Amino acid sequence: MTNPIESLLAQFPLAILDGALATELESRGCDLKDPLWSAKVLIEQPELIYAVHYDYFAAGADVAITASYQATFEAFARRGLDTGQAAGLMQRAVQLAVAARDDFWQGLSAEQRALRPRPLVAASVGPYGAMLADGSEYRGHYELDEAGLMAFHRPRLEVLLAAGADLLACETLPCLSEARALARLMEAYPGACGWISFSCRDAEHNSQGERLRDCVTALAPFESVVALGLNCTAPEHVPGLLQSVRGATAKPLLVYPNSGEQYDAGHKCWHGPADSEQFALAAGRWQREGAALIGGCCRTSPADIAAVAALLRPAAG
Repeated sequence: MTNPIESLLAQFPLAILDGALATELESRGCDLKDPLWSAKVLIEQPELIYAVHYDYFAAGADVAITASYQATFEAFARRGLDTGQAAGLMQRAVQLAVAARDDFWQGLSAEQRALRPRPLVAASVGPYGAMLADGSEYRGHYELDEAGLMAFHRPRLEVLLAAGADLLACETLPCLSEARALARLMEAYPGACGWISFSCRDAEHNSQGERLRDCVTALAPFESVVALGLNCTAPEHVPGLLQSVRGATAKPLLVYPNSGEQYDAGHKCWHGPADSEQFALAAGRWQREGAALIGGCCRTSPADIAAVAALLRPAAG
């Protein structure tokens, strides 16, 4: 198995991930009030997804996460799309990110390329709860057991693994059973690898209430898991979470939390300050706490990633 994260970190001590895709698309005029979320844009305006990926690379991202988080056969079927059409859209999600990466990299000079790694494309694998579109990726306690979760994820993994991504981004997972299901699936496919990232509710526990340290310890033996960490979590919890898993694994740790703004579910809007400089300063602390892959999730933007790159890239190169 080729481990692209290991290869990247062997040359550069820090990998900068991209930021939010869906909320960035919303800021560019997309209406994502839809169970498909950003996958809706794959159908309607794929060129916007390409543009967002490109802008994140230009901002300094070393890894793009594809628009396949909520792209599942079940969700597309509810929109009247058959299996072949759904698979084609999942493949398109990867192809758009790969095209943006290749076009961006082609436009750099040799001197510019020497200062950063050639970016990677991570195919997003959202949790079972994302397909349900009822918020259960932030609660866990699914009705499906581990075998059922493997059966749910297997068809999409097969499509994404064949689509040309460098690795998988198994993200916003609320519980260990789903993470272990995905790790077991990746082990079953030669050459497959990816990271596992949990949504967390406080400075010690994932969304279902399990200790993050216990989850990291349980997943450490899986060779296909190339990094472990958290995303879609309040940034104030990140230092404690990183401290809680210290020494639990030799695998690289990754964090890409939300911007720090608070979502008002009743009014369907966000409140609070968004400050790229403060986000970058926080990212510096996350790096000091042991994170080797750092980016942003909901409500972060290319400006946030540019601020992180401006502050941390010298330390990485």
